[in-house]
Amino acid sequence: MSSGPPPNGDTPPRREDFARSADQVARQRSLLHQDTSRLRRVLRPGDIARRQRLVRWAKWALPAAALLLLGSIALWPALDRLINMQRGALREMENLHVTSGNMLGAVYRGLDEHDRPFMITADQAQQISQDRINLTRPAADTLTQGGDWMMVSAVQGVYLQHEQLLDLTQDVALYREDGVILTGVTADMDLRQGIIASDQWVHAEGPFGMLDAQGVLLSQHEGIAQFRGPGRLILNDDAHAGPAGHPSAPHASQTEPSR
Repeated sequence: MSSGPPPNGDTPPRREDFARSADQVARQRSLLHQDTSRLRRVLRPGDIARRQRLVRWAKWALPAAALLLLGSIALWPALDRLINMQRGALREMENLHVTSGNMLGAVYRGLDEHDRPFMITADQAQQISQDRINLTRPAADTLTQGGDWMMVSAVQGVYLQHEQLLDLTQDVALYREDGVILTGVTADMDLRQGIIASDQWVHAEGPFGMLDAQGVLLSQHEGIAQFRGPGRLILNDDAHAGPAGHPSAPHASQTEPSR
């Protein structure tokens, strides 16, 4: 049998084309071994122990997380009420600013010697010392002997905490629940004893009429209003009006100035 060229005219393959040296075979086998080791990594004892610890931790952590989630769902209504209360407190605190001893929206509360409450509010308070506080636009709310409400306000004031004394100046105004309004320049309040006094001209209006006097002393616990003359009183009932400079009115007395 003759071995001529193939019919299509291509050169036939020869055995030496497929021949590989021993070094090439060793290098190829080494590469195949490295690829196989990358695909499947043999676990060491330390890796196995670490995975076991992770599985044990997951057995406890996952149920605990589920219980925590269920507990938070059950406690959510109480937490929501607490959050709303905190929001309300924060809104109130927004109106309160303290900087360098100054306080906006100050409120002071206490009891007099008869255990009746009083309250002092001010647009601004400045702590001068441990006892003295300067107030801007103060207002003091108290109760009379009969339990009626009364408020005294002014433009400026000084509050002595330990003594419970309030000194008011500029546009002092007193309002009582029975409709009496008294205005003046200055006034001193003893909140503990329930006494209001002024040695400046005062003007009073109310159901009784009108009254002008050079000073006033009001005792809430005794129910006494004493005015210092000379003064003028105009009663709503003209039949009870006295001569000019010598007024007469029920529940009020007049004293001449000391000489």
